[in-house]
Amino acid sequence: MDALVVVNHRSHALLERFLAATAHGLDACVVVVDNFSTDEERDAARRVADSHGWELVTAANDGFGAGVNRGVARARELGCDAFLVVNPDLELDPATARGLLDAARRDPLALVGPRILRPDGSVWFAGGALDTATGRTRTRLDLVGPTPQWLTGACLALHDELWGRVGGFSDAYFMYWEDIDLSVRVRAAGGRLVVEHGLTAVHDVGGTQEQAGTRRKSDLYYRHNCRGRLVFAARNLDRPAVRSWALRSVGYARQVVLRGGRRQLLRSPGPVWAAARGTAEGLWYARRDRRDRLREDQGATA
Repeated sequence: MDALVVVNHRSHALLERFLAATAHGLDACVVVVDNFSTDEERDAARRVADSHGWELVTAANDGFGAGVNRGVARARELGCDAFLVVNPDLELDPATARGLLDAARRDPLALVGPRILRPDGSVWFAGGALDTATGRTRTRLDLVGPTPQWLTGACLALHDELWGRVGGFSDAYFMYWEDIDLSVRVRAAGGRLVVEHGLTAVHDVGGTQEQAGTRRKSDLYYRHNCRGRLVFAARNLDRPAVRSWALRSVGYARQVVLRGGRRQLLRSPGPVWAAARGTAEGLWYARRDRRDRLREDQGATA
């Protein structure tokens, strides 16, 4: 049996708009994980799930990856062995969803994603690349270019065999960079990353990223983009590379803030403070991780 898994956080209206269309006509179990925001939002998510016969899993808000892990765990309990993880703001027709699930079944060690467009038809994601020297990412590889180094968590299909090998998303991340971390671990476990360029989805970019009561990206977007980058470095790179990423962290934070435009800063310094906080948290994580590894090494040689 197949499962469609989505993490909800203040986005019940998007579930009704996008997820309902994907699930219609798709023979799959739908699991919605509500990461808590407010009692009103949880009640609204429950009403949407009940109206469509979806499974609702309620949880504290401890991050996107943790939410996906809960959703897949529930899907496995229900007898599912292939999973399609989608963002609430992803427009995905049932035939494309079926194509992604079938691709995962044909190759149980493949992590599979579609080509993702913006609403205006431009390419938002077509395979990710990572520059390990600088910590910068690319999201639009050429069709005949290199094998992707990572796939976006906005839309991923995989078989239970691969999920069992990698153990799902790491709980070291709250949001952002957990999909790059997962992609690295998939490759390390002998899996493959596959972009099905013949299958396309549309991402309502920013649909789940806005700050409540505003029209700008949320502080969580800035904070955890900056934090997640340094957490990834600490978990996956050697000490010289971690040091290099740390030295570039202020420049990276500036780049992330400017994704929301300069005009937002005239209204609020929130993005700057959030990026600074995330950078500080990431640097602290990297320092703590290094300290813990040194203790492990000392214990092993004692």
